[in-house]
Amino acid sequence: MLNILKKAALVSVLAASFLSSANAQKTELTMYYPVSVGGPLTKIVDSMVEEFEKKNPDIDVNAIYAGNYNDARIKSLAALKAGKPAQLAVMFSIDTYDLIEQNAIVSFSDILKSEEDKKWLNSFYPALMENGTTLGKVWAIPFQRSTIVMYYNKDAFKKAGLDPEKPPKNWDEMVSMGKKLTNDEQWGVMIPSTGYPYWMFGALAKQNGEVLMNGDGTKTYFDNPKVVDALQYWKDLSHKYNVMPQGTIEWGTLRKNFLSGKTAMMWHSTGNLTAVKKNATFDFGVAMLPANEMRGTPTGGGNFYIFKKTTPKQREASIKLIKFMTSPENSAKWSIGTGYIGISQASYDTPALKKYVEEFPPAKVARDQLKYATAELSTYQTGRVRKILDDTIQAVLLIKKVQKKL
Repeated sequence: MLNILKKAALVSVLAASFLSSANAQKTELTMYYPVSVGGPLTKIVDSMVEEFEKKNPDIDVNAIYAGNYNDARIKSLAALKAGKPAQLAVMFSIDTYDLIEQNAIVSFSDILKSEEDKKWLNSFYPALMENGTTLGKVWAIPFQRSTIVMYYNKDAFKKAGLDPEKPPKNWDEMVSMGKKLTNDEQWGVMIPSTGYPYWMFGALAKQNGEVLMNGDGTKTYFDNPKVVDALQYWKDLSHKYNVMPQGTIEWGTLRKNFLSGKTAMMWHSTGNLTAVKKNATFDFGVAMLPANEMRGTPTGGGNFYIFKKTTPKQREASIKLIKFMTSPENSAKWSIGTGYIGISQASYDTPALKKYVEEFPPAKVARDQLKYATAELSTYQTGRVRKILDDTIQAVLLIKKVQKKL
């Protein structure tokens, strides 16, 4: 009996030792990620991570929902400074210069050297790579990416005597249609001016034939006459044409306003598409943003970054996770589940996304609009620059006349 107990104890010790050794060999990753449009997006991320861990039992991923994009950056950098850094994160596509300045990230170009890896880096839509490529290197990989699109209420268009299959193609049409759509219970159009006003402004500036900054992150064009005129048009929508409410319009509640019929048209992220599809009680359409001199929208959303304070094993595991989550199949799954753009042509060639787009054509609008897209506002000291512009936009929307220089 004693021998049996001794053997059992020995087996128990050996088993514990084996498990401890197995766990010690595991690579642990902490990943922060944001959600900026609401909805059950965290469940989709969690399901992807769970599937990845099943296929890679030697890697443990602690995926932490960090709030919005600003929260994700703040928490990631706070953990870094506290000596408990994450290994990777999904953060704003516009954070690249700031993260380089802080020496916080490592470039993918420095990690990936094989021809297969270089082919992977070239597999994403070029417009989505602009914000993450600088100094001759790739610093970020697209994940939850977007363009701004126009959502419009087809039932409201019919009621106003407008063709529901012909949304406004240009600024003048948005005004004329907006006047017909505006009544005591409904505005013609709403463009959000909190949250990410610089993003909407980037679209207006591009439509007027100008961008907000150079490609090196060292110069802005805020005082360019075309940029100032774009801001004048935004203000005129409410103060001159009366098709949009005066003052600021909240980013976070605009989707609810659209779904409840308080506005017939709204400009918002394509990341809202699936939520609008699920909750709209009326027939709706999705269109490219209207043009003035040209069509235009900045890209937006989040990219994957790998932090510099990582071991070779952690970098290898991080790359493996990023490749998994940006694979054509998972990109298609993410696009269908959220409305965000499939980040590569290969994702749109998957049977799942190909079928979805055929059945629900609005799902391809943001992707097709990439041909008119520009990089989102991003500079060195981007936080300070963006705040100056955001504050100026909001101030201008509240005063009676746009100054000729921001």
